[in-house]
Amino acid sequence: MNLNCIFLMTTPSGSSSGAGWMNLVLLLAVFAVMYFFMIRPQSKKAKEQRTFLETLQKGDKIVTVAGIHGRISKVNESGTLEVEIDTNTKVIMERSGISMEYTRSLQGNATAQK
Repeated sequence: MNLNCIFLMTTPSGSSSGAGWMNLVLLLAVFAVMYFFMIRPQSKKAKEQRTFLETLQKGDKIVTVAGIHGRISKVNESGTLEVEIDTNTKVIMERSGISMEYTRSLQGNATAQK
């Protein structure tokens, strides 16, 4: 088998043409595995993150990606949030700075303690 046969995905002379179809089937199987194990879960998680950030409202307890715990005191029109991290200590932050995983675990611990 020479290098041209490999690059052009053709069968060498004298071989059956079934090997070309097997290469195509193998290539499609690789793409299917990549889609179901890599692309689909990643897009599903991105959709969950987007809906989580859109549903945040005043009074929700949150955790930032930096690990700062706080409570949302105001939702601004510009898409930012005013977060109270201590009495009379408020910071303005972007929605993307809130960790979905840490916030959900915090909310899960709060409901478990009740």
